[in-house]
Amino acid sequence: MRLLGSAALLLLVLTSCERTTGCRGEYCGTLVIATSSEPDILLPPVTQSALSRDIHDQIFLKLADMGMSLNTIGDADFQPQLAQRWEWEDTLTLVFHLDPRAHWQDGPSVTAADVAFTFDVYNDTVVTSSPPLRYIASVTARDSATAVFKYKRRYPEAFFDAVFHMRILPSHLLSDVTRNQLRTAPFGRKPIGDGPYTFAEWQPGQSLELVADSTFFLGRPHIRRLIWSFGPDINSAVNKVVSGDADAFEFLGFGPNVQRAREAKQLTVYPYLGSTYAYVGFNLKAPDDSTHTRPHPVFGDRDVRRAMAMGVDRVKMTQNVLGDQAQITNGPVAPFMGTIWNDVPPAPAYDTVEAGRLLTARGWRDTNRDGVRDRNGKPLEFRILVNQSPIRGRFAQLIQEQLSHLGVKVEIDQVENNVALDRARAGRFDAVIQAWVTDPSPSASIPQAWTRGGFGEQNYGRYDNPAFEQALEHASMATGSPEQVKAAWRSALEIINADAPAIWLFAPTSNAAVHKRVADVRIRPDSWWALIWTWKIPPNQQIDRDRIER
Repeated sequence: MRLLGSAALLLLVLTSCERTTGCRGEYCGTLVIATSSEPDILLPPVTQSALSRDIHDQIFLKLADMGMSLNTIGDADFQPQLAQRWEWEDTLTLVFHLDPRAHWQDGPSVTAADVAFTFDVYNDTVVTSSPPLRYIASVTARDSATAVFKYKRRYPEAFFDAVFHMRILPSHLLSDVTRNQLRTAPFGRKPIGDGPYTFAEWQPGQSLELVADSTFFLGRPHIRRLIWSFGPDINSAVNKVVSGDADAFEFLGFGPNVQRAREAKQLTVYPYLGSTYAYVGFNLKAPDDSTHTRPHPVFGDRDVRRAMAMGVDRVKMTQNVLGDQAQITNGPVAPFMGTIWNDVPPAPAYDTVEAGRLLTARGWRDTNRDGVRDRNGKPLEFRILVNQSPIRGRFAQLIQEQLSHLGVKVEIDQVENNVALDRARAGRFDAVIQAWVTDPSPSASIPQAWTRGGFGEQNYGRYDNPAFEQALEHASMATGSPEQVKAAWRSALEIINADAPAIWLFAPTSNAAVHKRVADVRIRPDSWWALIWTWKIPPNQQIDRDRIER
């Protein structure tokens, strides 16, 4: 209630300000976005938060941005942002010509030196242990308006890699900050960018506000103010948008929340392809070993992991918890990866007989007849780490129940969100239920979470298989017919499924809710609010909203 009260007071101040400054017409209005969390930092290279991405996508531009097709091959449907145009000078040289109108919100022009600086930051293992630009050899400034990308090799997603992963940073403000201090630098709390919106205020635990940059070179944003109103979970966010205390929420979740939004007369529900998958990740290393070299006493064994995967009925669990609001996933992929999603090989199927046989073969038997298998005097038991999500908590309970029939004892550690994340990153867990918002390209998103490069960042379980990494490399470079590309990805996914570093659970169906007073709404699955600067609140709807806010 305190949060809602503060938000209402803030909105009153904002609308009063709009009246006194003469805000009228096409470029006005306030949009309140409900959230189920709070951003960690607003500095693109060092955050893993989807909410942080949503916000800093309004502040920082890329050289070019994806179109609604979500194409990642070549440059078809990519839209110019900081780069006015580009061309391949030769097979390994991509040249971007910057728009001379682009400028930082504190005045200076955006230059090729900023692009080169940004590449160095993103490619620094002090900043991120899993640099996404591994095939780009260098980025240099030919002159102030020309950035030159040199590649180690040419491959289908070379252009995508150059533009998707890097939100260009202001070198004049960050070059003096040492790389190991970027995460704690004041800039991350008060960023200065080059995008359609400027940072205004961050009230910890309450809200964050951006204001439209009326001089934005690609066109003045139609909505004058964006406010993210923080909440502890999905239910609180849905409550805000259904009650009218907020105007938009990007992920309604499941079942009743979707229905509530559909029944709210002031809302329109927008379905879109999902970018998320959920899984139970096994820790392949002993959680009490800070060196992460000793195998986990249970999950260091591939056959035991496969037995666990076979011991749970994913279809029944998902139907029990989510009904028709999710699909079963068979790998680390999301529905908006259309080419891959439609041809993922099956994960280990539900088969308790085979699961029991595998465990017995690995020496796990119930020797003392207490209902729990044991080996060398130690019971077959583990703990599942889960955050405060009711959905994840329910899945943990069902896994606990189903594996008990297999003679496995499971305990549940349900902790606060940040505690769960810290423990996962540090490897202090046996198994963890996670959900990842992925990039549209499997070439980018799968290595981040399932190869050695992601250790401690996203590869919490420290899965490590050189054959899988080699197969990923082959699939990423695959050319030829769509069938040949699919076959390469299928081969890679078959390896990880055989290893069973996780139990793949579900990919949620995605629905956003936006107030009907907002026009020209388009939601892009890879970045929900990417196009919000083109949305509009018609003048007559601004008046209606002002009445509500007062």
